Order: sequence, then structure tokens, then C-alpha cells
Amino acid sequence: MNRRKMLLGLAGGTAGAALAAPAIAQTQPTVRWRMATGWPKSLDTIHGSAEELCKRVGQLTEGRFDIRCFAGGEIVPPLQVLDAVQNGTIECGHVLSANYIGKSPTYAFDAGLPFGLNARQQAAWLYEGGGLQLIRDFYKKTNVIPFPCGNVGTQMGGFYRKEINTVQDLQGLKIRIGGLGGVILRKLGAVPQQLPPSDIYSALERGTIDASEWIGPYDDAKLGLNKVAKFYYAPGWWEGSAGITAPVSLPAWNALPEHFKIAFETACNEQMMMMLAKYDARNPDALRRMIGEGTQLRLFPRPVLDACYQASFETFDELSAKDADFKMIYGPWKRFLESSNPWFRVAEQSLDAYRFSHDIPPSK
Repeated sequence: MNRRKMLLGLAGGTAGAALAAPAIAQTQPTVRWRMATGWPKSLDTIHGSAEELCKRVGQLTEGRFDIRCFAGGEIVPPLQVLDAVQNGTIECGHVLSANYIGKSPTYAFDAGLPFGLNARQQAAWLYEGGGLQLIRDFYKKTNVIPFPCGNVGTQMGGFYRKEINTVQDLQGLKIRIGGLGGVILRKLGAVPQQLPPSDIYSALERGTIDASEWIGPYDDAKLGLNKVAKFYYAPGWWEGSAGITAPVSLPAWNALPEHFKIAFETACNEQMMMMLAKYDARNPDALRRMIGEGTQLRLFPRPVLDACYQASFETFDELSAKDADFKMIYGPWKRFLESSNPWFRVAEQSLDAYRFSHDIPPSK
């Protein structure tokens, strides 16, 4: 074949491929889903992440996979999103799975356990340590498949109307907290309450509750918690990694074309990075502003953390003894934690501890 024929052949092949692409696109069906989140629209980082996820799916499928995003309460109440996915009312949700431990404590694993894995460790366990498959085996029993789709990082310990100086100060403390953190605080005498974000401000202002955790400075300020309580505690030991989950109806998922499945999972993976990046970028300024407005930053005293740490692992053992699903995941999770911590202690912790102990030198 001479050069002219070869170029004509290549040109013809390229043109054929270009013509074929729209034809292939035309054969793809149009799919419309609804996603309900557990968040109000005002929380532009966490609810905004759900909106970005849906938008990205549309971009990756040229608009043929259209997911409409609804804030908490627009279709179902925030704490009923998982139920709506399970019964097929909606195709997918955007939730903190730890809010559903009333159904089973096993739901806490893809959100993160108290004193457990940090955000990077959590991602390593899910994607490379076998954690995601274990969690999906559990969810499959209710016709749901979960997708990690974000992480807020280590949370703050919340706003309090009084100081916490000793373990005894937890006695009778009415605190808004969900997940296993509430179970553990109850062991230490606190009175945990689960409220949707839209109700936290008014409950704290009226004194119906004495304290509330939510996420971190940026979102806590959005809810105005610094205006109705003075003491702001760290760290949020109950969620060192608060992972966000997109539960998807398994029948709806199985009906998707393969290309749409890839698009959805790709968008979820992108938000695993983007949500954490936004919180890490926005929390520092939000914390400085709150302190400037009178918020008093406090660290939980070591004896309080020690008591909570011991109560946490006692709780895990108790749950394993009576819940087969929890036990199935807890063993591999704990082994991963024990294996991962020494590496992070050697590399990450030693460097971070040194860096954070120094001020950054001024530019010359």
C-alpha cells in the first residue's frame, strides 16, 4: 500500500469512528434517578458534594443518566433516606450510615468507628484492605449496594453550654450525637439524642440539649451553633473518619448499562477526594472567625478521652458478641487498624508533630 492509500484509509477509519460515536450514543437509554440526601441545602459542602456527584454523572454520560438531587426533607425526612432506598421509593441516597445503627450497628463501618481509622486509612481499608466488599456483603441483605462518596475528615467534638473538665461532667449531659458515639457516651452517663441538622440550633438555644456535635467549623458555623453555645471541643473521637455513603437500590443498579455504572462509581470516587479537600480548605478560616467572635476552643482532657477510648473498645466487643454481622467485619477491621497504625505513627505522626510545633518562618 502506498502512502496516499494509507492516509486515505486512516482518514476513512477516523471518519467512520466519528460517525459511529453518535450512533452508539443514540443506542444508550435515558435513565432518570432521584437522590435524597440527609442534609439541608444550606450546607453547601456536604449537600453540595451530592449535587456535584449528580452533575458529574450527567457529564460523563452526555446527559443520558440524569440524577436529580433533593435535600433532606424534600422527598423523605433526613433520617429515613436509607429506608427509602431499601423500599424502592428512590434509587439512591447520600448519607452518614452511622445514623442507622438503630437498624444494625454494622452500618457504622463505612462511616467510621470511634477511635478508628482516619480518612486515609479508611480509604486504604475500603479499597485495598477488603473493607468495601465486606460492607457490600452486609448491605446486600437489604437489596442495597453502597458506594463511598466522600469524607469530612476528623470531626470536632462539638459545642457545649458548659465546660467538660472530668468524666463526671458527662453525667446527665444531653447531647445531640448519632452513631456509636452516642452508645459509648451513654455508658459514661450522658443522654444522647439524635436530631436532624435543621433542629440542632433551636434545641441548643432553648436548652433542650446541653451540647451538640455536627461536623467541623465550616458547617457548624453554617448552622450557627457558635451563637448559642460558647465552648467548642476537640477532637471528635467518635468519627476520626466520617465517611459518606451513597446507598443505591440493588435492582436499580443491576438494571443500569455498564457505562452508566462506571460513570456513577467514577463520580463517587471523585467526591471522595473533593469533599475532603473542601473541608480541609474551609475549616481553618471558619475556626479563626469563630474564635474571633468569642468561641472558646477546648481540648477534651486526657482522662475523658481515656474513659471514652476504653468504653469504645468494650462496646465493640459487646456488639461482636451479640451481632454476627458486626463481628464479621469487626475482626478484619481491627486487624487492619493494628497493622496500619504503626506505619502512620512512624511517618505521618512524627513529621506532623514536628511541623506543627514550629511557626512557619517569614519570607525573606
